[in-house]
Amino acid sequence: MNIAILSIHSCPLGRLGSKDTGGMSVYIRELARELGKRGHHVDVFTRSHDPDDNQIVSLGINARLIHLKVGEIREIPKLDVYPYLAEFASAVDDFKKSNNFNYQIIHSHYWLSGWCGRQLQKWWNIPHIIMFHTLGAVKNTIGIGENEPDIRIETEKKLIHECQRIIVATQREKQELIYHYSASPKILSVIPCGVNLQIFKPVDKLIAREKLGFHNEKIILFVGRIEPLKGIDNLISAVSSLPQNINARLVIAGGDYRSQSELERLQILSRQLQVENSIKFVGPVNQKELPVYYSAADICVVPSYHESFGLVTLESLACGTPVVTTKVGGAEEIIIQGGNGYIVENNNPSLLSEKIAILLYRPVIYENTMKIRASVADLSWSAMTDKIVNVYQKTLDDKSSKLVNQGYCCI
Repeated sequence: MNIAILSIHSCPLGRLGSKDTGGMSVYIRELARELGKRGHHVDVFTRSHDPDDNQIVSLGINARLIHLKVGEIREIPKLDVYPYLAEFASAVDDFKKSNNFNYQIIHSHYWLSGWCGRQLQKWWNIPHIIMFHTLGAVKNTIGIGENEPDIRIETEKKLIHECQRIIVATQREKQELIYHYSASPKILSVIPCGVNLQIFKPVDKLIAREKLGFHNEKIILFVGRIEPLKGIDNLISAVSSLPQNINARLVIAGGDYRSQSELERLQILSRQLQVENSIKFVGPVNQKELPVYYSAADICVVPSYHESFGLVTLESLACGTPVVTTKVGGAEEIIIQGGNGYIVENNNPSLLSEKIAILLYRPVIYENTMKIRASVADLSWSAMTDKIVNVYQKTLDDKSSKLVNQGYCCI
């Protein structure tokens, strides 16, 4: 298959942990590479964010990242991309025509890309598959951070009822699409996210700690964007109420210059709670360095109010480090209570603190580390990509059957 993947606002090669670069970018990059390994041709289209971007960048065998110069060539807020969507769709179409190339599938990621995918679907008359990653109506229901605009909600509604298929990462997201948008269950395919088991694997804890300059203290790790939805303030409060006999340090990995106001708020909170000396903000961490952080940590915490899936949970477990997480994303399908971690009902600091303390008291044993890793062994990107290819093929087969039923001959 020739597959066009759209990721307009976020470059799959962007710096992880920055404001608009997170799990979705990892998802697209890993999916493109795995599809390419299977012999499919994949072009991932994104907007140029830097004047030095090469137009075409290899992502792996048969997989390319295509930068299109649309709008201002710099990082801009997600919603500011909206006025350029028609121009972006035209630029994708121009690239296709100038290269005399045809695609069989459009796979859009996030509602902004979905808008363009819907337009290209009409021009090219091929199936459009979308993965939203987050939903505006759900974020507004949570009520943390800025409200999502009406234009997003209305666009999502149109996309849901006009695309051929929607891929969701969890049963929870499937139910949210049905409840908030009246999506037909027939077009919803639940496929969990994956983890790169070659990158994310245990590193000797003493070596990892020595490399990062950590010593005898217990290490609690947070990885992700620095924004209110992530619930980091509750995690800081939880750390402040840990038993006094636990010598713990909270390491927060993520954020960039656009996270400065939230970062300052968290720093003020840590001083108010008198734990500023027990917290270290390390900024964004390259993906290949993350296994060292996960392995150095005694525990990873996901205190979010909402996650579309929660790749951090998978990555930590693949490195053999247990997780305390709120009931978000795919946590209920991944976490074995008391085995590879704990799920708390909500991110109340006292609940987080209780489960964190239980895991910090537990001795680090190599056999436990390998059991924790084994708990996610079936969730490789390779296995998840096989399921996505099946969805692509079924969608194409459905289109062919429809044409035959309408009296067209498909060769």
